[in-house]
Amino acid sequence: MWDSIFLWVIHHYIEIFGALSGILYIFFSIRKSLLLWPIGIVTSAAYIIVFFNSTLYADMLLQVYYLLISFYGWYYWIKSKGNNQQPGNQIHIVAINFIEWIWTISATVLLTVLLYFPLHKYTNASNPFWDGFVSAGSIIATWMLARKILEQWIFWIVVDGVSIGLFVYKKLYPTAILFIIYTILAVFGYLKWKKDLKSQVN
Repeated sequence: MWDSIFLWVIHHYIEIFGALSGILYIFFSIRKSLLLWPIGIVTSAAYIIVFFNSTLYADMLLQVYYLLISFYGWYYWIKSKGNNQQPGNQIHIVAINFIEWIWTISATVLLTVLLYFPLHKYTNASNPFWDGFVSAGSIIATWMLARKILEQWIFWIVVDGVSIGLFVYKKLYPTAILFIIYTILAVFGYLKWKKDLKSQVN
């Protein structure tokens, strides 16, 4: 049995590493720590390999996007220091209004459709619709995180919940466990950020 476990770990070491660094990423996200961005870069690099090998091409391209948006978020949070703010906990959280909700949901739907058709027609992606949906929602949610928008946690709860089923289907069990943790932590993240937003107002 131990030989089988050892061989499984050797075969999935990149995925395991990505899952562990992903837990650190969400931990630093909840704490609004600047460290979330370099950890996110490392996590994305690992999952580019994992998703390519699993033919989840939209998710693989999503990790490339994560790399780019992580550099943007890192820069934006540091730059905010020049606007009488500090990197990390002192960056102001903002909430979106109804019209902005409509725009973000519409953008998610549009991105899902734009990703679905090329994935379905030109690749051997195993779940083109859900692969596209998860990628589209994650793109929007990560941009919202970079801008310190409270409702990004709601996006993550939905996206992470869908991802659990997708990764179980693909037998990416360490990643499925990671996304169960992500979903739970996203709920805590939303509650904490909402509390912090109220304290800013007061």
